[in-house]
Amino acid sequence: MILNRRIFAAGAMAALAWLGAASAQAADNVVVGYQTDALPSSVAIANGAFDKATGVKIDFRRFNSGAEIFAAIASGDVQIGYVGSSPYAAATSRGLDVKAFYLASISGVDEALVVRNGSGINSLADLKGKKLAAAPVSTDHYQLLALIKSIGLTEKDVQVFAIPQPDIVAGYNRGDLDGGFVWDPALTELKKTGKVLVTSKDVAEKGAPTFSAWVATAAFAKQHPDFLEAFAGVISKYQTSFVNDPAKWGPDSENAATLAKLLGGTPADQASALKNLNLLPLKVQASDAWLGGGEKSGIARILKETAVFLKEQKKISDVLPSYAAFVTPDAVIAAEKGSGS
Repeated sequence: MILNRRIFAAGAMAALAWLGAASAQAADNVVVGYQTDALPSSVAIANGAFDKATGVKIDFRRFNSGAEIFAAIASGDVQIGYVGSSPYAAATSRGLDVKAFYLASISGVDEALVVRNGSGINSLADLKGKKLAAAPVSTDHYQLLALIKSIGLTEKDVQVFAIPQPDIVAGYNRGDLDGGFVWDPALTELKKTGKVLVTSKDVAEKGAPTFSAWVATAAFAKQHPDFLEAFAGVISKYQTSFVNDPAKWGPDSENAATLAKLLGGTPADQASALKNLNLLPLKVQASDAWLGGGEKSGIARILKETAVFLKEQKKISDVLPSYAAFVTPDAVIAAEKGSGS
């Protein structure tokens, strides 16, 4: 099993050229990469709320994984992206200068290892000799490898395939795979003929916590703090609505229908997926436990722990002394003040 080195090799070569040129980037030409995860703020992509708040006609582009988004960031095609902690650790370890400015979700049940009915897997002890998959360079891939290690197995004991989520769903449905560590919409699809064996929260409790975050290039973050503040404010607004008024996010709601139209699946699928999120309010995000605190930042710590694991697995060659430079609480602090909360 090999992580997609080609993506990051090409990205690393382009990174310096992009970061050097980014200082000339105007905030009136912003490309944002998003994924298929069910998030309350994705409604704001569809209805133009991000554009209205920032005063910019944003070019939102959909990607299949964080690895793809980081490749696009490295090439200069994307300035802001929604990514998971594993590709984030890999990208920064290879020299890509980005900053997490909003914590979208932490380890919960929105990502999980689903095993197929008839696979013969009823417990972790049954994983030996099975065929499992996760998206390459993804947080799920990291969690799957960490899970295998935590139960005393190696990649020689379990066949792990690093393939895109659409291929995981196809292989799973054909019976070629015994299970997959995935997020929605693949998570919902796999559960139709299988069962959840382990969630992201379970893996975190075994010592491998993860998160998903919105990141921006360091150059863009420095030049356009007002844009990031407004962007963070929109995410928080929709997140707060979901937490405080769940009736507006049920299977028959307009919000669920909007998510289904944008991301795929049915409104019921999207409403169900939203319930799996583990969300944090702005004040908590800004604390030392997460985005704040510099060297004490929880995000920086998780990034380093993830990088150490990836190096042990020979997926990256170097671990940086610190990852604090890739985290900033500025946008959430400003957004909190702006909201009056």
